[in-house]
Amino acid sequence: MTGKQDFASKKIAHADEQEQAKEISNYYKWHAKIYDSTRWTFLFGRKAIIRLLPFERQANIKILEVGCGTGVNLVQLAHYFPNAQLIGVDVSHDMIEKSKEATATFQDRITLVEAPYSKDSTIAQDGVDVVLCSYSLTMINPQWQEVILKAKEDLYPEGVIAVTDFHQTKYAWFENHMGNNHVRMDAHLLPFLKQHFLPSVEQVNPAYGGIWEYLVFIGKKM
Repeated sequence: MTGKQDFASKKIAHADEQEQAKEISNYYKWHAKIYDSTRWTFLFGRKAIIRLLPFERQANIKILEVGCGTGVNLVQLAHYFPNAQLIGVDVSHDMIEKSKEATATFQDRITLVEAPYSKDSTIAQDGVDVVLCSYSLTMINPQWQEVILKAKEDLYPEGVIAVTDFHQTKYAWFENHMGNNHVRMDAHLLPFLKQHFLPSVEQVNPAYGGIWEYLVFIGKKM
């Protein structure tokens, strides 16, 4: 590929990333107001994955959450790992503002960044012990692979990626409904995660009587 072609490809990729970030940001302008009061009914696995992380609770670790939303997970992490330094990143200004309110008590240990997490990100340039993606990867399309690979790059050698997210559904109507809400549900995450990380936790669990399945995955980079 010539230098001009390479530059053009990078411009297209950057434009796609900006468009994706804009779409998600616009989506959450309204949803940020009702997120915590509604999403608890179907975002399963969020509390469990924190307790499954392979670190002592008093450990001095650094955790990055991609798509930190309203800060619910960051608050849980701050309580569960009292010596951890936490970074939350989200493309939505409205979500970051909600997160600031939720995490104010822990502002000495929590850093919030309003930006996409991409291959050019320097958010975790010094390395982290955990990259947590909680119901964020299925909304990051088509850059979800880039996020996973960036997490692999940013993790310390013994660090882990932790993912809880939608997995798949056998019902076309539900898949279409979720697609209308920017969520991809076709079991695409797990195979790619297993290509790059050695699982210590790998669960696919049913939700609402099997209408859909959700994923809980923790793995060390290969």
